[in-house]
Amino acid sequence: MSPMFQPDTRPPESTDNALHIVFQRGELVSDMRSPQPCLLPAEQVQSDHWLVVREHFLGYWQGQPCYAIELDELVDLDPMRFQRGSLYQILGRVEQPLFALAGRASQLLAWERDHQHCGRCGNPMSIDAGERAMRCEPCATLIYPRISPCVIVLVTRGEELLLARNANFPGPMYSTLAGFIDPGETAEETVAREVMEEVGLKVDNIRYFGSQAWPFPSQLMLGYFADHAGGDIVCDQIEIVDAQWFQPQDLPMIPPATAIAGQLIQHHIDTLLTR
Repeated sequence: MSPMFQPDTRPPESTDNALHIVFQRGELVSDMRSPQPCLLPAEQVQSDHWLVVREHFLGYWQGQPCYAIELDELVDLDPMRFQRGSLYQILGRVEQPLFALAGRASQLLAWERDHQHCGRCGNPMSIDAGERAMRCEPCATLIYPRISPCVIVLVTRGEELLLARNANFPGPMYSTLAGFIDPGETAEETVAREVMEEVGLKVDNIRYFGSQAWPFPSQLMLGYFADHAGGDIVCDQIEIVDAQWFQPQDLPMIPPATAIAGQLIQHHIDTLLTR
């Protein structure tokens, strides 16, 4: 956990110096006049009399209490000061701990919004007073925030890196391969399956690198390296429209270092430089 942020579920008595990460219609609200545009002070929220439809206490950002709030859709934001947009817009533009905090806020608000009624009996749910959960009083069902585990893997062949272009990528970006873990699978089995499904290659020497919370919408990315063990590239043409072997000195547009894909790529390059 970053020393800049300390998670907590117990809000303080006073919110005078609180910070807010604000969403409206599922989009992040940024203050274009602020050096930290996605952290809005309490006086801003209060002075504009914004109608808040849901709120979650996140913890403490640099010692200040921090909340995730969602505004009513009818709240009229000043277009000369505020803009709404995807979390992608701040990826690589703010420090990693702040991006992670905004992602936490987004996921908690979406979790509450998507669990207004019990999936077992259909009755309304409410936030539990004792823990981070949605509770159904009639049938006692508890729903905790849901995280979808995924793997993301950089396949290498000697110095070469396998990078692929997803059909949904913006512009000419290439990245590492990724996919969701199926029920009953280990993360390592998922790595081998996803690489085979997406580009037709066998891999071995699968090894763990690190993880990253990825709020698009609620993944936990488990990063791996793997060595090419056989086969030629055959893209599935559904998710992956192109994949190529690249030399470290001749890379295409890749994700920023704030994304775990960028970290995998940079780690491989740094390892080559230290040999």
